[in-house]
Amino acid sequence: MKTTQRVRRAGLATMAALVIGGSGVAVGTAIAEPATTASTAAKAAPAATPGPQIPGSYAGPASYAGVVKKVLPSVVLIRTADGLGSGVVLDTKGNIVTNAHVAGDAEEFGVQLAGNTSPRSARLVGTYPADDLAVIRVDDASGLKPALFGDSDQAQAGDVVLAIGNPLGLSGSVTQGIVSATDRAVTEPATDGAAAATLPGAIQTSAPINPGNSGGALVSASGQVIGIPTLAAGSAQGGGQAQGIGFAIPSNLARDIATQLIDTGHVTNSHRAAIGAEVATVLGADGSAGGVGVVTVTGGGPAGRAGLRAGDVITRAGSQETPDTTALSQVLAAAQPGDKVAVTVSRGGEERTVQVTLGELPAS
Repeated sequence: MKTTQRVRRAGLATMAALVIGGSGVAVGTAIAEPATTASTAAKAAPAATPGPQIPGSYAGPASYAGVVKKVLPSVVLIRTADGLGSGVVLDTKGNIVTNAHVAGDAEEFGVQLAGNTSPRSARLVGTYPADDLAVIRVDDASGLKPALFGDSDQAQAGDVVLAIGNPLGLSGSVTQGIVSATDRAVTEPATDGAAAATLPGAIQTSAPINPGNSGGALVSASGQVIGIPTLAAGSAQGGGQAQGIGFAIPSNLARDIATQLIDTGHVTNSHRAAIGAEVATVLGADGSAGGVGVVTVTGGGPAGRAGLRAGDVITRAGSQETPDTTALSQVLAAAQPGDKVAVTVSRGGEERTVQVTLGELPAS
C-alpha cells in the first residue's frame, strides 16, 4: 500500500475512478463518547474571516485557518508494513475509521497524531471491504480528539469543503474545493487479490485528493466531517489522473459501518441491495463486454425467486444497460433492499424481462 502504488483505475461511464487513499441507505449512529454534538459545535465553529467584497460579486472567506485548526488534531497518519494512509478519530476510546484498502491485510499499525512524530501502536478492530471501510484502535488513547461528524445527507453541490489528510506522506495537508455532486456510484477495481468494491452514494468533490489522503476527512466549512476521501478520478484515455474530480464515502455510511465494526467486530447490516447470484462479465466474439452472465443462483434468493438461472445473461437492469459486472454493481448500489427492478436476460437466444425484488448484501 505504498502511496506511490495506491492509485488504481475504477470503471465509470466516461472516466475511471482511481483508488488513492467504497446508496443503499445507511443509518448514521452516534459514535461513543463524541467530543461534542453537531449542533453545539456548529455554533462554536470558528467564523471564517470575510475578504474584501466587490459590488455585485460574492466574497468568500479569506481564510479557513480556524476550521483547519479545529479538525486537524482529529486526522491521523496511519502506517503499515506496506505504506501509509490517513484516518479520522471517532471517540476517546481510541477508535479510528479509515479505508479498508489502507488497512489492507495488516493487523498492527503505527498511528501518528498531528504535530507529534512519535507513533502509537494500534490494532485492527474490523474491516468491511464492500464499503472500503475499516476501524483500528490505538493502544494509548490519551489526548485523542474525536472529530465532529456532520449529516452527509445535507451535503449539496456548491458547498465548500476541505480535504484533510497525509497526501504523499505530507502530514496534515489541506486542500479546498466544493461538493461537485452527491449520490455517485463508483467502482474500485479488483487488485492484490481483493474483489472490486462499488461505493454507493459517494460525494464528488473538486478538492484535490492525492495518494495518502485515503481515510482522511472531507470537512464542511463549519468544521464537520461529511465524508472519508477514498477515490480520485482518472481519464479513461491514457489513464492519467484527472484534476478536480475526487470521491468520498459519506459520513453517515462511514459512522454506521464503523459502529457495527466496533460493537461486534464485523458488519451485521449492510443496508445494501443484492440480486442473490454469482455473476461474471461475458465477453463477445470480438473480446468486448457483452453482458453479465449468471454463474450460480443463491437458493431461495431474489434471482432464484424471479426465475433467473445459471447461464442467463443479464443485459439490462432497470433503465440501465449492463454490459459488465461493474454496470450491474452500480445499479445495485443505487438501489435499496426491497426495491423491484426489471431485469432483462438473454436465454437460449431469446430475450425476456422479469421483476426481481432485491435482497440485502450479506454482512461480513
